[in-house]
Amino acid sequence: MNKALRQRAVLEALKRGPVANQEDLQRALRKRGFKVGQATLSRDIRDLNLSKTAAGYTLSQGEGAGLALPPVERLVREFVLDVRPAQNLLVVKTIVGSAQPVAAALDEQEWGEVVGTIAGDDAILIVCPDKDAAKKVAVRIEEMLG
Repeated sequence: MNKALRQRAVLEALKRGPVANQEDLQRALRKRGFKVGQATLSRDIRDLNLSKTAAGYTLSQGEGAGLALPPVERLVREFVLDVRPAQNLLVVKTIVGSAQPVAAALDEQEWGEVVGTIAGDDAILIVCPDKDAAKKVAVRIEEMLG
């Protein structure tokens, strides 16, 4: 998995509150599908400028909030397997562990045809107001697939 996605998962874990130690952070990442070693985790902690306090690792003031996802086109191209329309809904199948970052990147697009998304582990449900809107979104995603 890619570094930006892994580091975003670290930040999301820390948004829930301080993480006591690196082992707890590794467990949190494992639950999200990232298997990382201590050296990689140490580099991520340094790159993200995390602070170690008595309560554990925390976000430094003003740090990490701006960590961007890779471009949506790249995420779709690398992780999306299939787009299936169903009336005003789309089911987007991804490789295991990739649905949430892809959904987050799609949400950042703020497409007017999308009411909302729900992401699981390997699938995203995109809700559109009607069939025509769903068709437009499906075409956009399929174009990204190339």
